[in-house]
Amino acid sequence: MLNIALPKGRLGEKVYAMFEAAGFECPSIKENNRKLIFENAEKQVRYFWVKPSDVAIYVERGAADIGVAGKDILLEYEPDVYELLDLNLGKCRMAVAAPADFRDNENRTLRVATKFTNIAAAYYAGIGRQIDIIKLNGSIELAPILGLSDVIVDIVETGTTLKENNLAVMQTILPISARLIANKASFQFKGRQIESLLDQVRNQVNSCD
Repeated sequence: MLNIALPKGRLGEKVYAMFEAAGFECPSIKENNRKLIFENAEKQVRYFWVKPSDVAIYVERGAADIGVAGKDILLEYEPDVYELLDLNLGKCRMAVAAPADFRDNENRTLRVATKFTNIAAAYYAGIGRQIDIIKLNGSIELAPILGLSDVIVDIVETGTTLKENNLAVMQTILPISARLIANKASFQFKGRQIESLLDQVRNQVNSCD
């Protein structure tokens, strides 16, 4: 069995549809129930739903052979996995945002609120800007509004939430999309199965371009 970790939610449903079209279907996954594990013995695949931010952990630790995780997760946590393919799904961007009238005073330390502390630190180190990182886990947009931070570093999809809170994108750090990843040991011992799936899924990605 090839164990596949899928992120819960809309992204996971799109990913499964791609895998299904590639010939790795598992009909029971579409049943209306609360099960988390689904398998198709004929196709030798077992799918399970996990929290998106946990997919890389399941794959790195070997509970899953392959999985799908956002590039943001891979950059932030740097799991020891193989990144096999950009699925061109879940596209968004990591960006710096601030009140529209904000002007950076480089004579003082910039206060940055984010849950992506490693990505933010690497970005500002790369441009030589001294910062004070404030780690938050949710409602990041509140930080500059209430004066907790000067700017935020967060994922931006449509920008609607920013606009509704009178914030604007100042810089784009990098594009984000869903990536197919593999456990390193699994890639060695189940290489033929993984390569077969990879080839078929790559064809799906290319056909959608």
